[in-house]
Amino acid sequence: MNVLSLDLMTALPEIVVLVMAMFILLLDLFLKPSNRFLIYVLTQLTLLGAAAITILTHSTTVTDAFNGMFVDDPLADGLKLAIYLATSVTLIYSRAYISLRGMFRGEFYALVLFSTLGMMIMVSGQHFLTLYMGLELLSLCLYALVALDRDNPSSTEAAMKYFVLGALASGMLLYGMSMLYGVTGNLNITGVAEALLNGAPDHGVLILGLVFIVAGLAFKLGAAPFQMWVPDVYHGSPTVVTLFIGSATKIAAFAMVVRLLIQAMFVLTADWQGMLVIMAVLSMVIGNIAAIAQTNIKRMLAYSTISHIGFLLLGFLSASLNGYASATFYILSYVLMTLAGFGIILLLSRQGFEADRLEDLKGLNQRKPWYAFLMLLVMFSMAGIPPTLGFYAKFTVLQAALQAGFTVLVVFAVIMALIGAFYYLRVVKYMYFDEAEDHSPITAPVDMKLVLSVNAIGLLILGMLPQRFMDACAYAIIHSIQ
Repeated sequence: MNVLSLDLMTALPEIVVLVMAMFILLLDLFLKPSNRFLIYVLTQLTLLGAAAITILTHSTTVTDAFNGMFVDDPLADGLKLAIYLATSVTLIYSRAYISLRGMFRGEFYALVLFSTLGMMIMVSGQHFLTLYMGLELLSLCLYALVALDRDNPSSTEAAMKYFVLGALASGMLLYGMSMLYGVTGNLNITGVAEALLNGAPDHGVLILGLVFIVAGLAFKLGAAPFQMWVPDVYHGSPTVVTLFIGSATKIAAFAMVVRLLIQAMFVLTADWQGMLVIMAVLSMVIGNIAAIAQTNIKRMLAYSTISHIGFLLLGFLSASLNGYASATFYILSYVLMTLAGFGIILLLSRQGFEADRLEDLKGLNQRKPWYAFLMLLVMFSMAGIPPTLGFYAKFTVLQAALQAGFTVLVVFAVIMALIGAFYYLRVVKYMYFDEAEDHSPITAPVDMKLVLSVNAIGLLILGMLPQRFMDACAYAIIHSIQ
């Protein structure tokens, strides 16, 4: 009984989110449309409650639960808090947007909570089946969210593409896991690591399984050459769903890479390092070059995401604690940038109008100088211009890769960053040096304006004072990776 109580306490945040997601789904059946604001409040309280429980049950050591299928460690706690924050901010930014488009319904908030639950399970998964269960829960909810605007043909098309390609990637990942199980005879991440350390009998099957796993993970991250879904899904989805896919879900995908590649298959570092080098190079080239040609800002940010994943992989392929801490810092910095960038797009959108073209930003400084300044901070941070957070994030992963001996790759990454600066600065040029074509008033809820301002200004403050943020990332990695 004591063991069961400890297990349930370890998974208490997940249990709270699960119960509230089901409760909200049922409650929506009995609420009038005018009272649905209650669902929004309950969803935010659920995230706040889960965050409070995560903090109160925080452990400085690695705690296993459910016979080693679930783990609570500093990395899991930190990433869960980041997921709660990203999801909560997404909901704040989205409230006016979904209200104007008839999407302010219980199923939207229930799907967001179920997605959050899937991400939490992925972050704490210590077993192949647990990881895969969390991944599928997240994926199925995202397919539904992308298609939630049923009257929009673009959303339906994006959902179909995402579903077909996502199912293929999930199959590849599962096939790779089954091969690893066949070779090691173990599904537990710690057990797989120990079996590989003792020497696997069939190295050929092991490498084949590794290839399938890396391919599946690359798809979930949006890394080249498995990036084909990213621009279409970002473009076709409702902007709020694009924001959710581009922020919180990337944290869960990052956690899965840590669990599978770093913890389970660290012995095979020399094998997966080469694969990550190829993916990093392709991601930076395809992402930065293709983004230049885009006229739609959502597609531009989609290709920008691909290039950011290329930089993120630099931290992983360094195969050092410093590199992993840098990668953690980079993914969290990227999420903050994405939240602010899409927040501005949602702010400029109104009923019957999606502010998703670059031309829609023309003359923003004339219309609302404060919002133009916030977007400038976001673009500078994404481009890696000091003193913003994006600069320090790029600097840390480049430094880790350089220390690992990837000098040529680091020089190449710097060149790609310079090329990428063009399309970020083009947005600044539109806002500050072009005449406004649209003079419609920009209105938004007070809470959205406040959170968006804090979000964007935070990119500047954290960029100037990044050390505590970096120390927290290093602490989580050092005390979690065994």
